[in-house]
Amino acid sequence: MSDYPIVDADPGVTRQVLADHPDLMVVAFRFQKGAEGKLHNHPHVQSTHVKTGRFRFQMDGVETEYGPGDTFVIPSNAVHGCVCLEPGTLVDCFTPRRDDFL
Repeated sequence: MSDYPIVDADPGVTRQVLADHPDLMVVAFRFQKGAEGKLHNHPHVQSTHVKTGRFRFQMDGVETEYGPGDTFVIPSNAVHGCVCLEPGTLVDCFTPRRDDFL
């Protein structure tokens, strides 16, 4: 169990840091159906694992659907976001750590 708080990230989305180190951070995002992770970018390289649910991701203008067990990498500064099609959880890793999440 993480000692980090669960915080609201976007409407219908919560975020909880699971583990962190200056070089790496693991974060769980829980989505309600229809919730969005708004389009954004950041300098961190990100890997995303779909633990549960179904999501439509947009990355640099390309849309792809992902479901349980799917994992992919988002390069540094790529514009990306998602829409939750079925309630679920994403587990993201960031390198280096997202200090703005602490």
